[in-house]
Amino acid sequence: MEESGLKEVANPSGLFLEKRASAVPGSVVCACLEGNRPLLVEMQALVARTPYGMPRRTAVGFDYNRVNMLLAILEKRLGMDFGTQDVYVNVVGGARVTEPAADLAVIAAIVSSYRNKPIMPGILAVGEVGLTGEVRRVGFVERRIKEAQNLGFQKFVIPSGNLSAKDASAGVIQVNTVEEALAVFFEK
Repeated sequence: MEESGLKEVANPSGLFLEKRASAVPGSVVCACLEGNRPLLVEMQALVARTPYGMPRRTAVGFDYNRVNMLLAILEKRLGMDFGTQDVYVNVVGGARVTEPAADLAVIAAIVSSYRNKPIMPGILAVGEVGLTGEVRRVGFVERRIKEAQNLGFQKFVIPSGNLSAKDASAGVIQVNTVEEALAVFFEK
C-alpha cells in the first residue's frame, strides 16, 4: 500500500527475507503455504537464561501451544533443559504461520539459539515434527523447494519419503528424525 494506492508485490517471499542477516544464531527460513502459494518466512528464536523462578514462553505469529510441545520434544528426545530458560519464537514480518510444516524450522531456530550457533546459510527447513521426534511428511514440497531455489537457497532439509529418488534434486536432504536434521543444520 502506497500513497497512490495498492501496488503489486512481485515476490512476497523476497519481501519477508530482504533484511535477513545470515549466520546469526536463532534464525532459519521455512517455506510455508499461504493458500496454494509457498511463502518463505524467517523463523526466529531466542533462548535466554531466566532471572525468575518461572521461565517465560512467548510466541508471535506461531501457535504458543505448539512451541511448548516442540520444547517438550527437545527435552525428552534430545535431553535439552529449558527449565531455566526463557524461550521466544517470532515469525518475522508479522506473518502468521499455522501449518505444522514449520515445526522443523522452529526447532532448528530454538536449538541454534540454545547452542548460540548459527545454522548454515542457504538452507531451508520444512517438516512436521511428531511427539517421538520423527520428522513427518508435508504437502507440496516440490513447490516449496522451487520457491526457495528462486531466492537462491541451495540446501533443503525435508522429511524422508516426501520426494522419490528420481524427483529429489541436488541439495535435497531427506531426514527421518530431529537428530538427523540437526546434524545437517550444524555441519561445517
